[in-house]
Amino acid sequence: MPREEIWTEKYRPRKLDEVAGQDHIISNIKSYVRRKNLPHLIFSGPAGVGKTAAAVAMARELFEDTWSENFTELNASDERGIEVVRNKIKNFARTMPIGGSDFKIIFLDEADALTDAAQSALRRTMERYSGTCRFILSCNYSSKIIDPIQSRCSVYRFKSLSYDALKARILYIAEKEGLKLSKDTVKALNYVSMGDMRRAINALQSVAVLDTEIKPEMIYEITATARPEEIEDLIKEALGGNFFEALDKLEALLDNGISGDEILAQMHRRVINMDISARQKVELMDRIGETDFRITEGANERIQLDALVAALCLLSAEN
Repeated sequence: MPREEIWTEKYRPRKLDEVAGQDHIISNIKSYVRRKNLPHLIFSGPAGVGKTAAAVAMARELFEDTWSENFTELNASDERGIEVVRNKIKNFARTMPIGGSDFKIIFLDEADALTDAAQSALRRTMERYSGTCRFILSCNYSSKIIDPIQSRCSVYRFKSLSYDALKARILYIAEKEGLKLSKDTVKALNYVSMGDMRRAINALQSVAVLDTEIKPEMIYEITATARPEEIEDLIKEALGGNFFEALDKLEALLDNGISGDEILAQMHRRVINMDISARQKVELMDRIGETDFRITEGANERIQLDALVAALCLLSAEN
């Protein structure tokens, strides 16, 4: 029996037209491919929105059969010091392109993890070998890339994927794999992924092992995510002054393996869309943010979550 391939690799876009949800950026990249030339680039944005996929697809279309020889991918978070620039990057940059191409491409993933010294060395390498090598720096936060590098690059900011973009790709994969997905299931995948295509595809593959008919509750369970309704019920019970009922709902979420950080993140997302006054939303955000900070600083997670519920109940009494 053949080994099951990871779907994020199996369905990785091979062409620029297959990269979902970044139409404006892709149209610009296509113009580089048509001209057979490009500047140094910075791809900035959240995880799982198509930065690496766009770079690889561009290399495939630009170099065609020789793309793997003229394209190399390095992850800066693995080796973030100056030596990786002096050795690996410089050695690849100084070699001539293959197959009649004018230049090679170095794709540096998580470039914002490079130290300032490594980035300074990278700047000099970019200047020295710009005739035979182009750099594509991928990062979550372009502000962490030093200004001398930013000024030498065209910066493209990728956005989180929209529901329609994620839906189209998920339904395509479901059709290829013989899965049945309802509209609510796609909405559940969109909710748990938060615009991250990689997370959505991984969740889909995880539940596909269980059954070919995918239901929303399977998505929430496999990803250890609370349903939006459960989070809203918890908040409403606390705002209604029902302290013990709210604690019971919190206990149920924790018993299902949902972490405190995840509960807070979901509360933050849900409060925005709840039908409550703007003042209540502001106060809720303030309490949630304070609880998140305390847990991050090392406070006991359960005590802080219980204290948050208590604070919401007191807030209800004050109002």
